[in-house]
Amino acid sequence: MDCIFCKIVKGEIPSNKIYEDEHVMAFHDIQPAAPVHALIIPKKHIATMNDAGEEDWKVIGDIHRAAQHIAKELGVAETGYRLVNNCGKDAGQVVFHIHYHLLGGKKLGLTH
Repeated sequence: MDCIFCKIVKGEIPSNKIYEDEHVMAFHDIQPAAPVHALIIPKKHIATMNDAGEEDWKVIGDIHRAAQHIAKELGVAETGYRLVNNCGKDAGQVVFHIHYHLLGGKKLGLTH
């Protein structure tokens, strides 16, 4: 498998890590779309949200708990942040390993 996020989890590719626990990892995006832009991933490879099985729902919840913690750590919990998961190429998913973008640090525009 040639998944860049799996390589980051294994330590084969460096990242600017923000958070890590047994099942979840988060790091700064290398092409930030906002002043605060973190990527939050499960350590287990799951290609898209559509590929998440019954056994994966706990880690999806763990990702949301991590997002809450990261937002506080990065100083955007009080002012607000966006948590986004793109599922599939038409939604803009480029890396096919479930990941959430935590965006904040400025007033974000509306999306359609």
